[in-house]
Amino acid sequence: MSKGGKLIIFSAPSGSGKTTIVRHLLKQPELNLAFSVSATSRQPRGEEKEGINYYYISVSEFKKHIKNDDFLEWEEVYRDNFYGTLKSEVERLWDEGKNVIFDIDVVGGLRIKKKFPEKTLAVFVKPPSVDELKIRLKKRSTESDDKINMRVAKASVELATAPQFDNVIKNYDLDIALEEAHKLVAEYVGVTLKDSQEEA
Repeated sequence: MSKGGKLIIFSAPSGSGKTTIVRHLLKQPELNLAFSVSATSRQPRGEEKEGINYYYISVSEFKKHIKNDDFLEWEEVYRDNFYGTLKSEVERLWDEGKNVIFDIDVVGGLRIKKKFPEKTLAVFVKPPSVDELKIRLKKRSTESDDKINMRVAKASVELATAPQFDNVIKNYDLDIALEEAHKLVAEYVGVTLKDSQEEA
């Protein structure tokens, strides 16, 4: 893959608030970020849109991409439920001169970090507790209790990987977490934040 901008990874158990943090960072023009859209074999949920939230592809198509080594990382999160980052997606954003930001599963995040150790900032977002996570997932009302329980069980395993990341942001208070993430990424991409921006 070609040389390009920096890679910034946000990983966390589902419901930790990483998506909210990533969306906030994408709105900060001085960071020059572009979002890496993952591919998935699952169906769209709620208001999700093709090419914005995910690239939705069939299981057989996904397996074909795996065979062709088209992914930077991929995994089967649940049975026949694949997620992955297409190399072509990162190349496209690098060609636009952007730093690429990922909202990605813990395993995928660590795989990218391993492939590009010199140009990757890997951040783990920690929820207040697993119980709080369960409450947040239930509030979403997008999934069955079984799915939620699967996610909660997975969260306990994922929380144990936090020390493998460059930084851990504790999302106990969203405003503080957003500010911390902004400072962290700005420092990494070499941007100095002005005080007026901090207050804005």
